[in-house]
Amino acid sequence: MLPAEVSLYWWVVYAWLGVAAVTFISLQFITAPYGRHMRTGWGPTLHRTAGWVLMEIPAVIVPLVFFFLSDRTGNAVALAFLLIWQLHYVNRSLIYPFRLTGGNLRMPLSIAAMGFFFNLVNGWLQGRYLFFLGPQLDATWLADPRFLGGAALFLAGFALNQHSDHVLRHLRKPGETGYKIPFGGGYRFVSCPNYLGELVEWAGFALLTWSPSGIVFFLWTAANLVPRARTHHRWYREKFADYPPERRAIVPFLY
Repeated sequence: MLPAEVSLYWWVVYAWLGVAAVTFISLQFITAPYGRHMRTGWGPTLHRTAGWVLMEIPAVIVPLVFFFLSDRTGNAVALAFLLIWQLHYVNRSLIYPFRLTGGNLRMPLSIAAMGFFFNLVNGWLQGRYLFFLGPQLDATWLADPRFLGGAALFLAGFALNQHSDHVLRHLRKPGETGYKIPFGGGYRFVSCPNYLGELVEWAGFALLTWSPSGIVFFLWTAANLVPRARTHHRWYREKFADYPPERRAIVPFLY
């Protein structure tokens, strides 16, 4: 591997960490205008389903392309990394958007474009490291405690994320509109168990890949979702006088 390419990779890693820090600080003061926080003033809009597909699809395509361009297509560990990654992103880009309820809602094109750019860069970071720059691991890695523990975390987080989304989808009866308080599952403890599930997923992915790209993505996920969870939590408490007081925003019993 050319030293210049390795150097470029690390420059992108450090720059991406810097952007994550700026994003975290910005989200203390600005709420991204989509979902329940949708508002005007952010330019042209598009249908929410189209926006989600546009945002997330690079995360499916880019690592997949890197995998098939690499010399690791026959490597069991590389294939495991790809399948675990795709488990989340095929759902997020090609299944989740078409299961959303709530009518003909829209999102700003600018938000979809920012999500597209994020997933393009993040897909490059993951795919380039896991299938080209990182060490080529043999099948013994699949029995390593880091892989096994990380995979268990990832699957637990994925299950929590899926169940939490299921609860939200079934809050309203057919024909109903408006918002309700969700109950059950992770909602017994936090306002945003779907976000908590994603944090657990990507912590597990960082562990099972034992990669700088995985760590950067976990930190980015926290920088984006922790402030948004706090905003959701505040919104629930302001909207519903009977909102369960014991719930936290995203970390049970703590935050």
